Amino acid sequence: MDAIKQFREQVQENIEGLGRDRDMQDLSRIWLRDTLKHRYTYNFSWMGRPIIQYPQDMVAMQELIWSIKPDLIIETGIAHGGSLIFSASMLAQLDMCDAVEANVSFNPKASRRKVLGIDIDIRAHNRAAIEAHPLASRIQMIQGSSIAPEIIEQVKQVASGYKTVLVCLDSNHTHAHVLDEMKAYAPLTSVGSYCVVFDTIVEDLPAAMFPDRPWGPGDNPKTAVWEYLKTHPEFEIDKALHNKLLITVAPDGYLKRVR
Repeated sequence: MDAIKQFREQVQENIEGLGRDRDMQDLSRIWLRDTLKHRYTYNFSWMGRPIIQYPQDMVAMQELIWSIKPDLIIETGIAHGGSLIFSASMLAQLDMCDAVEANVSFNPKASRRKVLGIDIDIRAHNRAAIEAHPLASRIQMIQGSSIAPEIIEQVKQVASGYKTVLVCLDSNHTHAHVLDEMKAYAPLTSVGSYCVVFDTIVEDLPAAMFPDRPWGPGDNPKTAVWEYLKTHPEFEIDKALHNKLLITVAPDGYLKRVR
């Protein structure tokens, strides 16, 4: 058997085994729950900007972007801008690899690949840091509610000029807000690409962890995903992805558009 094929088959067996290992999954949820108490996700940055994600999800997004090779990444929720910088850096690497494969000079200014970020409140210090970053030319930001009709229309106009689109939803985590985001932006996802809904883990955590938030068990991104999928069979949950991660804020949140 081809060695590469054999390795991939072994990895697939590993992932399937993790999917069946309830004890390991329970332990992973306990670990995640207890690290959240210490604001663990705030410990990491990407190229100088706080990213506020688990490293496992960062690796998963890297794998998706490399596989999908999107022209446009749409992100709701900007915060400190680390995720925008992460996506922009991945797009830059795709362009560099394209240039190598085509045996042409790498010209970053010639790329059309872009990250589009939307946030209801882009704080001045964060905007300044993002705009001063070396990858800023690949980033466009829109300030406003991600579910406001005029903002949705702006995003659709931008997306209309791109062929391969990846969507990431990570702003307000209430059921109603995320469901409205999915209705607005999931259809922009290209076939074969993903709509990633972050913080679906809220459904699996104790309500006491969200005393000052409008979301919690029963009202969160995962319940919105479940509701959306009832009437949108063009999307499927990538169970294998969160099975192999074990530690993820997005269980049931990696949605692949299959048609």
